[in-house]
Amino acid sequence: MKRSFLKHLVVCCLFFFSVKYLVAQDLSSLSGNEKTTWHEGFDRYDFLMDEATLAITPFKAPEGEKFGVGAPPKGQRRCILVVPKKPAPGNPWSWQGCYWDHQPQTEIELLRRGFCIAYTSADATLKPGREWDAWYAFLTEKLGLSPKPAFIGMSRGGEYAYIWATTHPDKVACIYADNPGMNRETLMKLGELAKNDVPLLNICGSIDPILGDNTLFMESLYQQLGGRFSLMIKDGFAHHPHSLHKADPIAGWIEENTARVMGSTPATGGAAMSGNASPAAAPAFVAGVPFKKTWYYGIGNSYRYFPEEQAWITCRGASFSPCYERYAFNITGVQGAVVVITPKKEAPGRPWVYRAGFGGRDAETDLALLEKGYYIVTGPVSFNSDSLLLKDWNATWQLLVDNGFSKRPVMEGAGGAAGEVLSWAIENPDKVSGIYAEDAVMRNTFSATPPLDNLAPLVKASIPILLTGGSLDPALKDNTLLLEQRYRQMGGKVRLILQKGKGHYPLSPEDPGATAKLIADWQSKP
Repeated sequence: MKRSFLKHLVVCCLFFFSVKYLVAQDLSSLSGNEKTTWHEGFDRYDFLMDEATLAITPFKAPEGEKFGVGAPPKGQRRCILVVPKKPAPGNPWSWQGCYWDHQPQTEIELLRRGFCIAYTSADATLKPGREWDAWYAFLTEKLGLSPKPAFIGMSRGGEYAYIWATTHPDKVACIYADNPGMNRETLMKLGELAKNDVPLLNICGSIDPILGDNTLFMESLYQQLGGRFSLMIKDGFAHHPHSLHKADPIAGWIEENTARVMGSTPATGGAAMSGNASPAAAPAFVAGVPFKKTWYYGIGNSYRYFPEEQAWITCRGASFSPCYERYAFNITGVQGAVVVITPKKEAPGRPWVYRAGFGGRDAETDLALLEKGYYIVTGPVSFNSDSLLLKDWNATWQLLVDNGFSKRPVMEGAGGAAGEVLSWAIENPDKVSGIYAEDAVMRNTFSATPPLDNLAPLVKASIPILLTGGSLDPALKDNTLLLEQRYRQMGGKVRLILQKGKGHYPLSPEDPGATAKLIADWQSKP
């Protein structure tokens, strides 16, 4: 038994032995240890790939190239691998999409953190194709690098990174693109990256002429798809210069997201932008049913000064805001999907909001409640009915209560959805702790009775109502104000926050934090 233990120990030691030397040994067997050095003395290995056969053979870079790379010979591609001095566990690596050695500070910082750095010839005519696939197979299958590299791409290199990644969405850890180019076909495939939970980071100049057509469009699309998109806009900068002078935030972001897909933690403890990438087990309420997991976060900007760049940078998205897990699933016998957004740390009693209507990224009250530990639940909507179905909403309530959720959620709705949640509360007054409505419109499909004519069950159950509305909202008089008047006259507890000079939109109150506190107070009382 002692001998068996020693044998096991030797195997483990060999496995964890420095990947650099294992990789170098593989390369030396191919190239006779032909290598040069790259920035800060990192070992650089060069190869040639035959475009016809895809065979990869060793090649020593000419001395005159220094840290750069020349054009490949006709019918061939140049390939480069730079090896760290102390490789990180799992052999992580980044792939430069184009413009080798241009603003390489992120790659240098990644090498310091144990990443390998890879490149294959790319320019206006050498786009990603089977050659890129062959280089990926060589690095992962022959040399044992991680099956999910990070991508770094500047300008056209950003477009190329997205082309290859959307073609192989299960083989990518994350993408950092700097003022990236883009094409329509690749844009239409971004959903594949979101489906595979690939985080994206774009860094752009505020006066880059392609910012609006590419990055801003991508940002909106990817967030609506439920993917994690982070954006840094350098105020007053154009297409150049790319990257950041001090690349720690970028390298930290790459390290964090690469470690996530490899099931490890960053080894360096270096700077990263957020801790939003930690995976979590699926919650109990989706146990045994198919579900779709995406992400939910706000669109708020933060304007930060970066002294190393001598620049102000607008930061927003998943790495700069709390980022919450969102689950969409179906309940047996219920028409339409249920959507549950989970807080990072739930409040005592597992409080929740039961809302009608899509929770957009500008639902600031929901974001404030998530921060307080509330779950946000959007009730099911049938594709086959003109109305919301009471039995389906009741079944959803029952499922969540059976999974430990509070028995008395807060009902929430904006516009026409406000009338719907009011109606459900009227049908279930013992299951509601309060009602919150933004710019209410008393539309109702739950029952034949208009909610304004049937408020007595809510008054009897002592359910508080909080209303917010714009003073210029055309629906204000006949909806919000009439609801407030009737509920108050009947002895109900109601509060109106009237926002002067606002119309029907924006729906969110001027102070969502204060609104969330009022709502939270309802559930803190017996």
